This record gives sequence, C-alpha cells and structure tokens, in this order.
Amino acid sequence: MSESTDPAVPADQTGPADKIAAGYAFTGPALDLGALLWDGGCLPDRQIRIPLSMLGRHGLVAGATGTGKTKTLQLIAEQLSANGVPVFLADVKGDVSGISVPGTAGPRIDERAREVAQKWEPTAYPSEFYSLGGIGPGIPVRSTVTSFGPVLMSKVLQLNQTQEQSLGLIFHYADTKGLELIDLKDLRAVVAFLVSDQGKPELKGIGGLSTVTAGVILRALTAFEQQGAAEFFGEPEFDTSEFLRTAPDGRGLVSVLELPAVQDKPQLFSTFLMWLLADLYNDLPEVGDLEQPKLVFFFDEAHLLFSGASKAFLTSITQTVRLIRSKGVGVFFVTQTPKDVPADVLAQLGNRVQHALRAFTPDDAKALKATVKTFPNSPYDLEELLTGLGTGEAVITVLSEKGAPTPVAATRLRAPQSLMGPIEPAALDRAVKSSLLWSRYAEPVDRESAYEKISAEQAAAEAQAEAGAAAAEAEKQAKEAEKEAARAARSAPKPDPSLAEQVVGSGLFRSLARSIGTQLGREISRSVFGTARKRR
Repeated sequence: MSESTDPAVPADQTGPADKIAAGYAFTGPALDLGALLWDGGCLPDRQIRIPLSMLGRHGLVAGATGTGKTKTLQLIAEQLSANGVPVFLADVKGDVSGISVPGTAGPRIDERAREVAQKWEPTAYPSEFYSLGGIGPGIPVRSTVTSFGPVLMSKVLQLNQTQEQSLGLIFHYADTKGLELIDLKDLRAVVAFLVSDQGKPELKGIGGLSTVTAGVILRALTAFEQQGAAEFFGEPEFDTSEFLRTAPDGRGLVSVLELPAVQDKPQLFSTFLMWLLADLYNDLPEVGDLEQPKLVFFFDEAHLLFSGASKAFLTSITQTVRLIRSKGVGVFFVTQTPKDVPADVLAQLGNRVQHALRAFTPDDAKALKATVKTFPNSPYDLEELLTGLGTGEAVITVLSEKGAPTPVAATRLRAPQSLMGPIEPAALDRAVKSSLLWSRYAEPVDRESAYEKISAEQAAAEAQAEAGAAAAEAEKQAKEAEKEAARAARSAPKPDPSLAEQVVGSGLFRSLARSIGTQLGREISRSVFGTARKRR
C-alpha cells in the first residue's frame, strides 16, 4: 500500500475500518499511537491506541532501517512518562537525547498532526543520561563481575558451551574461597592462579575444569580487556532501582543509556542491557498485574543479544522475560524483523508495532513471509502492505484491556513532541554533571578483592620460598666452608717436633715402653685373677 495524505475515505468502504477501530476503543487509560490507514487513506477519527495496563505485557518494535522505529520508541516513551511511568531507553545511535528538550514546530510536523488529529505541543521530558562504565557522556553504569555472572560473561567472551560450564566452576571456586570478583583483573587473577604451578593442585579439585580450558578463558579475558571492556566492570556498582524514579512533577523519569561510544562492541552492550534487565528481575518484588507498569524497558538492536547465544543464555533470557512481567516491568525488543527474536521469546510479546520491510533479496522475501505469519488474520494483504508502508507508518496489533489481541491495524503514527534528534554535546554534558547521581557513581572505587588477595598470597609464598632458598644456600655455604677448612688443615705443613717429642717418638723409647708394659701387664693380671707369682 502506498502512502497517502488524503483523509477522505468513502463511507461505504469504512465498514471493515469501523470494526478494526472498535477493537481499540478502550475505556481505561491508553497511549495514542496514531490514526488508522485504510484503503489508501488516513482516518483521523479512528484512533489506534494501546492500554496503559498492557504495556507491562512486553512488545516488539520492528522494521527496516530508516522506517521510523526510533521515533516510535520516542513517541511511546513520552506518553509513558506523561502518565507517571519511568522508561529506560538504549540510545545506540545517539539520537534519542532530544527527548529531554522540546521539539521544533514545522510544516512536516503540522501536516502529520493534522492527518492524525494530534494536538501537538513542543514538550521536554525529565531525563537522565547514562554510559557504560563512563565511556562516552553519561553517568557511569558499572557491574561487578560476580553480579554479571558466568552465563552473561560467557556471552561477551564468546565461549562455547563447555567453556561456559567451566567458567561457572571458576566462579564457584572464587565464591567458596572468599575471592571477590569485582573487576576483570580479579577474574583474570583467579584463572591465572589456577593454571600456575602453585594453583594446579586447586585446579584438580574443580571437577571438569582442564588446564587447556582455563587457558582458553584466560586468553579470552585478556583479549576482552584489550578492547577496553575493563571500564564496564567495577565499583561503585550501579543500583538499577535508579531507573524506577519519577520527577518532582510526577512524570516518569526517562533513563537514556548513551551507547554511541561502544557501537563497535555490539555484543558487549547488548549483553550489558540483559544484565540490567536480569538485575531488575532479581531485586524487584512480585506485584502481579498492575494498572500501569513500574518501568518499561526498550531493548534496542535486540538481534545482537541473540546472535550466537548459547542454549543456557537463551534459556536465561526467556525465563527473565517471562517472569519479569510479574515484577511490573514491561520489555519492548527493537529489531529489524521478528525472526531476529527466538520463538520462545517472541511468543511473549503481545504488543506489536511492525514498520515497513524490504523485499530486495530472496532472504528479505523469506523474512517478509515469516513476519506475516506472526500476525493474526486480517482484511489487509499484509505482504503488500508491509512493503508499501511509508516512514512513520506501521502495522499494529496490541493486547486489549482483557488481554486479547486487537485487530491488525495499519497506522499512521503520531509525531513525538520532543526534539527528534540529538541535543548539543555541551548541553548533554551539563545535563549529566548536574544530576544528583553524578557524585555517587562518577568516581571508580578499587577496593581489596581477588586480585589483591591472590597477589598478596603469591608475594608471601614467593618471599617464603626465597627465604627458604636463602637458608639452604647459607647452609650449603657453611658446609663448604667446613670442608674447605678441613682440607686446609690436612694440607698445612707440620711444625718440627720438640726434644721430648723426638725422645718419645724414637724406636728405643717405644721398645722400652713395650717391655715395661708387658711386665706390668702380667703383674696386674695375676693380681686380678689370684694366681701366685712363680718362685725362682
């Protein structure tokens, strides 16, 4: 279907349109997405909406590059904030920061507002800006290695399943030995210790962990650090409850994670987003279904999260997405096609905003057919419709207030009321530095942990070994000195004997001594045994 700005549609063609629009006539609070498109025209009196209570049921925003996905995120985030719901946005390209300042009116904005019956007013929304580990502008968001965990760490290290299991054993070993894993050098120190001569006996005690596998993990960690990833791990660890705050005027705070500085590390930032979500899940209490969610989390470039993921990682994602709804958190995945998301995860995404798809290649055509199959039956020719949508248009189906899918509705979306683009770097820096969180998280803290403990133990062991070696060397040298003295004594020239020594040493003296000794010995033996002296 080609884009048209003509709002007039003949009355006899509005029957199906009325049925579609009736599916979006909710009685409770709802977000306005846009106006229905039908038979080439836009129907401003038939509004397409999404119930506020259903924003906690998760969703998908998909579409080819340049079709308006980011503006859709901005539109939904603005209305959530206006209704007092905090929002988290991952800003991969750096063009969402404009949500913090009012938009700029113009002919295109005026035309779009008129087409969809929108009362457009330039509006700024309360925002906080974050960065991963302080790389780029924003309040640093850090995680400890322990909190990140072996499953997520295996994902960013690109380990296979066996190596992932081995990394889990290393984490368990560090935990049982009281070795805190705060930053990457802590984990590297533990692995390096286990493959050292001193640590190999410990390695044998960890079931299923080989020296070869430990070496692979160590090399992966070293390469990971060389990419600058060490900045993301450490303390103070970010408290994800900061994302749940509201502004003094009652509007929900929009938390924008600025990611342009790490665009070349897609696996890292996508996995880090998963940590944020998992951490929220672990910390929040069960609340069940709410009238409005506590937080809506937009997960941009979601296909990067699932690319090359292990079975354990996918299981973890699926479980987190399924269960976090009961914690009051809604999750929207943003990607190019639904097939980028595993089926078990896609099945949990009841709210769908599908922008245009392209069918330039056989793979594109296959993805288009797969996308059409994920929608309920509708009077539209979805294959034709999805390739003909204009920028800022989408095919929508959401969950009604009763939790049932609404009819598929082609929609011309409203325009965001904040700036559709990035703010100036200087303005962004001022916004970051003026935040109350800046002083809490800006400066990293490096306290004693596994690296320091292992280094201290190794230093003590080396000192002890050196002391033992020194003592052994000293003892060896003492023995050598004794032997040398003995050799010197034996080889030294003897002094000339005295007159008495010469007399005593003469043969005549020795003969006389033997004679006297023999006669004396006889006298003594007789006296002892009682024999009498013979008479002469």
